[in-house]
Amino acid sequence: MSHIDVAHPYFGIFLMIVLASVIFFGLVFLASKIGNNFASKNRKRLGLGIYECGPIPVKQANKINSQFFIVALIFILLDIEVVFLFPWALIFKILGWFGLLEVLIFILLLGVGFLYAYKKGAFAWQSIK
Repeated sequence: MSHIDVAHPYFGIFLMIVLASVIFFGLVFLASKIGNNFASKNRKRLGLGIYECGPIPVKQANKINSQFFIVALIFILLDIEVVFLFPWALIFKILGWFGLLEVLIFILLLGVGFLYAYKKGAFAWQSIK
């Protein structure tokens, strides 16, 4: 008797996935070889050109708006809130009063974070002018 069990109900699906993977990687390999044959061989002119289209870039100091960091802070606060409160909501009856006190402290700290973001103007719409 052979070690391959062709009577398994998922054997055909497994073969289709393997065949699709082989065909996909074969097509990607073939496309890269065809693309290399038609690609421009003059790389020096390409390396000296402007990377992006438009006017010639001028050297400027990098100015990062502090609004970016405030938005990142709000995202982290909301992300941690969901990660913490969802499992807590599933077992809040088991945790009892300790769990309630724990989540109240967490919401208080979360409120401090939102108050800080509000004071910094994170919730105000910015003009793009």
